[in-house]
Amino acid sequence: MIEKIGMNMVPAAGTGGVGRSIAGAIGNAAGVPGANFASFVKGFAEQSVNATQGGENLALKAVDKDAELVDVVSAVSNAEVTLDTVVTLRDRVIQAYQEIIRMPV
Repeated sequence: MIEKIGMNMVPAAGTGGVGRSIAGAIGNAAGVPGANFASFVKGFAEQSVNATQGGENLALKAVDKDAELVDVVSAVSNAEVTLDTVVTLRDRVIQAYQEIIRMPV
């Protein structure tokens, strides 16, 4: 399904959540000469895909009894938080676009 994975986006439980990772990504992008909004969005999207696939991979390992249930629940929970963040950002972008469209010319 999703091919690229890594748990860079979502930290382990109790380490600060997605917001801290996003803030770190913004800080890293701002400190790099030539970094722009498009590269930030691309990096965020890749990290989101990675977090989601991490949950999928551990769920598949759990079916084969190769993973601990605690690890699976944690990875799926992290993927859920990431998905919620992505949906919220999408909704905000759509809302901003609609406000721009309503502006008088």
